Amino acid sequence: MWPFKRKEPEIETRSTGTGYTTQLMQARANYITGIDGVAELTATVQGCVSLWENGLSLSDVDGTDLLTPTTLALAGRALALRGECVFLIREDGLLPCSDWDLTTRYSKPTAYRVGIPDTGGSKTQTALAGEVLHLRIGADVGMPYVGQSPLRRARLTAGLLQTVEAALSEVYTNAPLGSSVIPFPEAPDKDMNTIANGFHGLRGKVMVVESTRVTAAGGPAPQTDLKPTDVTPDLSKAMTKETLASAKGGIEMVYGVLPGLSNIATTGPMVREAQRHLAQWGLQPIAAMISHEASEKLGSAVKLDVMRALQAFDSGGRARALSAIVQTLALAKESGVDPSEALKLVDWNE
Repeated sequence: MWPFKRKEPEIETRSTGTGYTTQLMQARANYITGIDGVAELTATVQGCVSLWENGLSLSDVDGTDLLTPTTLALAGRALALRGECVFLIREDGLLPCSDWDLTTRYSKPTAYRVGIPDTGGSKTQTALAGEVLHLRIGADVGMPYVGQSPLRRARLTAGLLQTVEAALSEVYTNAPLGSSVIPFPEAPDKDMNTIANGFHGLRGKVMVVESTRVTAAGGPAPQTDLKPTDVTPDLSKAMTKETLASAKGGIEMVYGVLPGLSNIATTGPMVREAQRHLAQWGLQPIAAMISHEASEKLGSAVKLDVMRALQAFDSGGRARALSAIVQTLALAKESGVDPSEALKLVDWNE
């Protein structure tokens, strides 16, 4: 027997499900998946991202000169694809950061370690929370300091869109579109294998295959057996058109774009309503978030307005409403009614 007492195994201590290590790993995973989300390479997603990017770049900025159109365009694209964006505040402008880590206290960031991109390689710099402009959307209550892109909040729809487009791409690459097959009399196996290998990727060609109706005496095949057969795949049974349209519409709704904007039968009024919906329910809340963050970090009241810059309102309806208001106020003045009291009756303020 071994003369020494067997050593008892040490009790390994692991972190809990809500500990610091778990939160740090999940934050890092959210950062990585926010960059490389699914369906980012599709035209539908890039179209929505361009609407965000261009819409925010046209915003009316009041209170600071640091939020330039270029900076707002970078912020819009990063928010659309990553869900968050970080800028380092400097006197000469805002420096975009490609990578960052942060520490928090009571769920609020206190310090950052940011990576500033450069042609010779990015460099790392440490800054306090007051020196960093951190923009984020779609934050979860478990980690309010980490933003989430719309694609991460709709992974099933984004994955469906990517799968359908990838499948269609493979079909149009490899399927024998426009090809037909006609029977061929008996031939050696080598020749038949050569013919069979020609099925892959052929388009608009006629391919031959050995006839199955040759008589026992070796005579020619009946004329009814020489009828060509189309081998183009029938994708209508897979409902690819409907599935693709549904996935595109879901992704557009996630980004605040009405699916009718990309409909082939859309009209002018529908286009204007889609633009108003995007500006009012999609971009203006983001502009308000940017205004709040900039007002806290830049030391002055900052205001961003997307509605006026994008003309996201009914010009004709507003003109008619203004005419009616002027006539009503004039009538109220003639009648001796206080206009301010009359406006309160319909719940109107300044």
